[in-house]
Amino acid sequence: MGAGTSPDTGSTEEAGATGSTAVSSEPPDTGAATTRRSRRFSLTRDTARPEGGGRAAGGDAPAPARQWPLLAVLCTAGVGLLIVAASPFEEAFRVGTILIGVGLVLGAVLRVTVRSVGMLAVRSRFTDLVTYGLLGVLIVLLALVAQPEPWLDIPFLEDAVHFTVR
Repeated sequence: MGAGTSPDTGSTEEAGATGSTAVSSEPPDTGAATTRRSRRFSLTRDTARPEGGGRAAGGDAPAPARQWPLLAVLCTAGVGLLIVAASPFEEAFRVGTILIGVGLVLGAVLRVTVRSVGMLAVRSRFTDLVTYGLLGVLIVLLALVAQPEPWLDIPFLEDAVHFTVR
């Protein structure tokens, strides 16, 4: 309620110099207009868990075992990052990047096949599947067509690049 508004009638009141209040001569609103909405926004008190957002193993299992799907994805991507960072052999950037993409595809497969995937479930099952799968496949494809000497040759892609760079 704002200052000068009567909670009962919805009419405005004006304070005089002596402190007395006078009610305006406008009739009070009727119907839907009398139901006033709060000016404050409602706060979210709790959020619903995504599908599969429970523990992947029972509560008696140690903490890492309860989140094995997430750990499998993170370890796969982590090994890929280590290979890229250390660059222990030629084409290490390509192999490491492919491992990162495979880790995301593994996340999509786990999200579809395993009922409870723990913290790997971030959004709905469909959204997680599309996000993990699409990003994983795109990363793998980009690693395969990376220059120099790409492992996968896509003819129309080279023509498109030459057309846009001219």
